[in-house]
Amino acid sequence: MSIFGNIFGDGSKRVFDKYVDLVSQINGLESQFAALSDEALRAKTQEFRERLTKDETLDDLLPEVFAAVREAAKRTIGQRHYDVQLIGGMVLHEGKIAEMKTGEGKTLAATLAIYLNALEGKGVHVVTVNDYLAKRDCNWMGPIYKALGLSVASIQHEKAFLYEPKIIDKDEVTVEMQNLVEVPRAKAYQADITYGTNSEFGFDYLRDNMVDDLSQTVQRGHRFAIVDEVDSILIDEARTPLIISAPDTESTKLYETFSRVVRYLKENADYNLDEKMRTATLTEEGIEKVEKMLGLGNIYTEGGVKYVHHLEQALRAETLFKRDKDYVVKDGEVLIVDEFTGRLMPGRRYSEGLHQALEAREGVKVQRESRTFASVTFQNYFRIYKKLAGMTGTAYTSAEEFSKVYNLEVVQVPTNQPMIRVDISDSVYRTERGKFQAVVREIKKLHEAGQPVLVGTASIERNEILGALLQREGIPHEILNAKNHEREAQIIARAGQKGAVTIATNMAGRGVDIILGGRSESIDEDPEWQKNHDEIVKLGGLRIVGTERHEARRIDNQLRGRAGRQGDPGSSQFFISLEDDLMRIFAPDRIKRLMEVLQVPEDQPIENKMISRAIESAQAKIEGFHFDSRKHVLEYDDVMNKHRETIYRKRREILEAMSAGEVLTTVSVEKEDGDTEELFEKEISLQKQVWQMIENEVRRIVEFHTAEAYRDGWNFEEIFEALNTIYPVSKEARDEMKNKKTREELTDYLVSLARSAYEQKEKQVGAERMRQVEKYVYLRTIDMFWMDHLDEMDHLRDSVRLRAYGQKDPLVEYKNEGHRLFQQLLEAIKTSFVATIYKVQVAPAGNDQQPIINGQRPTTDGQSTAANKNMSAARQPLGMPKKVGRNDPCPCGSGKKYKRCHGA
Repeated sequence: MSIFGNIFGDGSKRVFDKYVDLVSQINGLESQFAALSDEALRAKTQEFRERLTKDETLDDLLPEVFAAVREAAKRTIGQRHYDVQLIGGMVLHEGKIAEMKTGEGKTLAATLAIYLNALEGKGVHVVTVNDYLAKRDCNWMGPIYKALGLSVASIQHEKAFLYEPKIIDKDEVTVEMQNLVEVPRAKAYQADITYGTNSEFGFDYLRDNMVDDLSQTVQRGHRFAIVDEVDSILIDEARTPLIISAPDTESTKLYETFSRVVRYLKENADYNLDEKMRTATLTEEGIEKVEKMLGLGNIYTEGGVKYVHHLEQALRAETLFKRDKDYVVKDGEVLIVDEFTGRLMPGRRYSEGLHQALEAREGVKVQRESRTFASVTFQNYFRIYKKLAGMTGTAYTSAEEFSKVYNLEVVQVPTNQPMIRVDISDSVYRTERGKFQAVVREIKKLHEAGQPVLVGTASIERNEILGALLQREGIPHEILNAKNHEREAQIIARAGQKGAVTIATNMAGRGVDIILGGRSESIDEDPEWQKNHDEIVKLGGLRIVGTERHEARRIDNQLRGRAGRQGDPGSSQFFISLEDDLMRIFAPDRIKRLMEVLQVPEDQPIENKMISRAIESAQAKIEGFHFDSRKHVLEYDDVMNKHRETIYRKRREILEAMSAGEVLTTVSVEKEDGDTEELFEKEISLQKQVWQMIENEVRRIVEFHTAEAYRDGWNFEEIFEALNTIYPVSKEARDEMKNKKTREELTDYLVSLARSAYEQKEKQVGAERMRQVEKYVYLRTIDMFWMDHLDEMDHLRDSVRLRAYGQKDPLVEYKNEGHRLFQQLLEAIKTSFVATIYKVQVAPAGNDQQPIINGQRPTTDGQSTAANKNMSAARQPLGMPKKVGRNDPCPCGSGKKYKRCHGA
């Protein structure tokens, strides 16, 4: 245990002693749990749960629980948790980030914390970086949980699976998916443990907050989550929000037009390119050229904001985004490539028309631009969980960000065996061609010696260039990138064989270790494998060759971390050229001048401390820039997050009140001065709340038109016209209004008319069906105005940037304006609901007793068939309003044009 002291340090001795003491307790229980039968081991789960109900805590149970999981793992998958894996499990249980090096068995270590927290019966989410790992880990670790009597499931893109063992083969090392049975998504979330990707968990959260009935929800809360490759998910992807949208009605022709136009523009003449800031800016000459090609006198006045927007996005697509690096074209679609993992991201699209601009550039079908229904950043989604933990091999360099954004502490867990990998100094070349020549020579030398080589590239394009060079030299190799990720497991399984050469894009989150000698059906009993393994160890183990430095040091470390697993030998070296993107954009000019003065041959390496410092400085600059960018996104999204939580909480309360007959609770929103404001009163049912909104609307109208102190100044005609747009007011009632002496008398009279009209409507429809109509209209009204609010907040965010020129803080302006817009949203929802509820036409129900509302019958899941036809069922929530034109009939049923009614 002395090695642990060096890792945790003297300042953390108390924490270290606690971990060591718990490890000793767990080891002391090992023989006791080994003596249990399979049935007795499974019965431990029920015993643990009963003890939790008797004032014992999860911390109290930890030693016995960990001993039970270790024993279950030995019996089912033939793996025993190392002591350091026990520590990793403790760190995860504490809601911290466990930094465990590649090959240390994070997946197995996580089972300890997962099982312990699953005992509460509130569900544990295990978040992975891709669908493959979500299925693989569920199937791989499933036997452990099954042996202990827990259920485990996996959610995928549009599918969900439950672990149901059909074949149990302890000797099987290559993990297949034969034990996963497809089930409804809600059932997967009902399992004790659910594996899935960050995107799927996030999208399900958004969809659950857009349903029309509680039966449509799938998630059951956010109690505890463990995030695998936590730095990739919570940092690298934090700038990209999850967005649920549907196609807008606008034509796609403009994208194709502007895509053709920008191809004739020339850099430094028609536009200026800044690769550091990733911006492309048109010059006056460029704008004039575009206007001439389009036949416009002034694009700003004749084309307006729309034309300028299309032009800017087309220019960005043409100049800043590279095919086979930022995206690939596959099966007629433009698919984004994750810059950190090298994987394709199906279902994800660039926003603000950029994706459509790329589609136009590549000549594939341009999808319509979308309108946002709901969105959330990963940062705010994962902060919903009561307890959050993570694991990765490279977290410590980002410890500050984890602490500030997520309140997560990073703990470095020691390796089971000492790390003996050798990291060789970088080789720097003047040109990219010279660098690749040197890389090929190095690979050829290592291959001929029989040493396995893993070559890391930063893009698919470089991946394929290097593959072509190796093919020319007759060097057999495997290529792993987003285009052939289906064979990922097989390629990595062979990457440790003698003489193997594997070229891969970024290795983050591959989830499979490279074993020296290759993978075998039964490593412990295969003499041939042992012979190969020993031979490769003598050759120096796995050699890592990096062909380019990544923007983030963590990604470089992830590539290096593939060598030296579990005490194996290994080595790593990066080959860099001054033409690499990182050096070309960020390296100081003095280095480039030095290379020219020295006249160094392009294939001759240079080792210079100044160059090494420049590389580290460039990476630090970029990491700082991205940190600021993520912080900027979060600060703005925190404002929207308060709005989102309030609206989602309100929707949930409406659904719960309808399904269980419960009362609605108070909803509060933080005001600018830090106080909270109650938006909805306590202890009122949905029906009573409807009444209150109607009464408040009547009072508002009366107060507005009776502002004069004297009765002679009251505008009875305006009161009559305003109320008549809400509910029918007879001429006799209009005459009676004029007889009321005080404002209170007038208000009470008009409220009684409103109640009478509503009671008459409810009598015709029926009380039960009227409650359905109230829910349906209320939810539709909230959703419609929430969509508009999302658009308004997007526009506001763009506009407040200009206020910096007036010496105003854009963020403060965004908060103040956003608060005002949100208050307007809440009032608009109430006003619109009152104006709509009287006008809803409810036809007699059929045999299923479902009312037909405004000509639409809600489907069995509570959504209208009309909405079903206008949404893509796979990714979009149903029941949302279609986009309404200004001159179309208003959907409230008033008979007026939209612009004269709610559009006003």
